[in-house]
Amino acid sequence: MIVVMNGRATQADIDRVVVTVEDAGGECFISPGKNRTIIGLLGDTDRFMSLPLGGLPGVDEVIRVGKPYKLVAAEARSTPSVVSVGNIDIGRDAFTIIAGPCAIETEDQAMSAARAAKAAGAQILRGDAYKHRSSPYAFQGLAKTGLEILKQMRIETGMPVVTEVLQTSDVELVASYVDILRVGARNMQNFQLLREIGKIHKPVMLKRGLSSTIEEWLMAAEYIAQQGNQDIVLCERGIRTFEPMTRNTLDLSAVPIVHKLSHLPIIVDPSHASGKRELVAPLSAAAVAVGADGIMVDVHPHPEAALCDGPQALTNDEVPPLVKELAAVAKAIGKPLSRPRHALTAVGE
Repeated sequence: MIVVMNGRATQADIDRVVVTVEDAGGECFISPGKNRTIIGLLGDTDRFMSLPLGGLPGVDEVIRVGKPYKLVAAEARSTPSVVSVGNIDIGRDAFTIIAGPCAIETEDQAMSAARAAKAAGAQILRGDAYKHRSSPYAFQGLAKTGLEILKQMRIETGMPVVTEVLQTSDVELVASYVDILRVGARNMQNFQLLREIGKIHKPVMLKRGLSSTIEEWLMAAEYIAQQGNQDIVLCERGIRTFEPMTRNTLDLSAVPIVHKLSHLPIIVDPSHASGKRELVAPLSAAAVAVGADGIMVDVHPHPEAALCDGPQALTNDEVPPLVKELAAVAKAIGKPLSRPRHALTAVGE
């Protein structure tokens, strides 16, 4: 259930709702807004329906949400969420391009890709210091050294950065270096990790699991939101099907479905979805056209020598024409590219 407070509600009014619900054995999660506060109720819905919540001072309306995910449901907010990542806002009014190396291999490789992404007009940098690999013999990332290089990428370009965190013990360390943490597809249902990330109040990008339904994906986001962190960006990265021509099958229908079911923004990762460089541009354009709030693509100065996912990485020279094309498509549908709100500050400020 959702309790929507009116614009005149005081803190005492909000506290009264919370006490009433908690006395009935429920839990409350408060989402303050610019004009009104939303209170999400978790517990016995039938018991809540018998409470006089609608008559309490400051209450505008009480909404019964029939979905198993309460806090990330569209009904939980009066307007769609906008997630601030450093000095860039990710939301439905603009299109955000995230680009950079899939894995940070060397300082020269990572900085070259970062400079290319910035020069092309991307707004956020990606780069992984830790890699989840199917083979224990594959390149696993540079760990803390990679984080230090990522920090230099951020300082030199003035762009926010995103990287993946693999385990709960690394959450605080990784969060101290980046503007948004990413949960990879293999960890989408690592509930302990989701809870830990939800506690630190750092923006989170949650990738869809390899074989997960949209509802399972939203339930994973609910784990993060339930800990108090609703700054969540969903990322559709393709799902595993019987089709062998691509690495995964990109489910673009997930974009409008998520927009209908949830207030969270959603971006698309055409690089990991297709696994093929030549498919990144057309799938990116399709993502814009279907209403996605952004894309994330891999960039490598020398993909043929990449230690990780070289066949799907764009070269430095391929990024500018991609950004130009996406800007044109975005403009055509009335969704311009994101722009920095101000100069980037230090992480944590």
